[in-house]
Amino acid sequence: MDHTLHIFRGPVRIMSGKLAEIWDALETERAYTPHDLLAFSAETGRVVDLPVSRPISAREETQNEVEQPARRGRPKLGVVSREITLLPRHWDWLASQRGGASATLRRLIDDARKASDATTSLRQRQTAAYTFMNAMAGNFPGYEEALRSLYRNDEADFRAKIMNWPRDIRDTALCYAYP
Repeated sequence: MDHTLHIFRGPVRIMSGKLAEIWDALETERAYTPHDLLAFSAETGRVVDLPVSRPISAREETQNEVEQPARRGRPKLGVVSREITLLPRHWDWLASQRGGASATLRRLIDDARKASDATTSLRQRQTAAYTFMNAMAGNFPGYEEALRSLYRNDEADFRAKIMNWPRDIRDTALCYAYP
């Protein structure tokens, strides 16, 4: 687990960072135990269980990994060879494109990803904000109205609806919804 976390104790965000950094701070502080805290993934807004004991570092994990057999493709460049199934007419069309089949497929995929990134990003932000808000602010005044504003993508109204929430919860909800 190497992603960023937001750590709350009640309505107060006490820290944010990678698990290893957070664990160092928790060990130094001693006022906090993992049982007192609620951790949220900064990417998804989901609650993350904090380990009760110190997590294994990434370096120790890689030392314990078993050697993987050599794979086809160009793994040093991040290229992995996989199989796809196309009809003959698809192969004929790909063969007629500049750069060959692989280059054409990469271009088509990149174009499709660019076209859908904005919609996907908005949906992911809304889902992360909703997940966090549901866990931390579900009983707060204006919660349902704030969700409506979030899903309408009305940032000004969203800010107005959560204005009276505890500062750290309000700021974290804004961080998820409108980074």
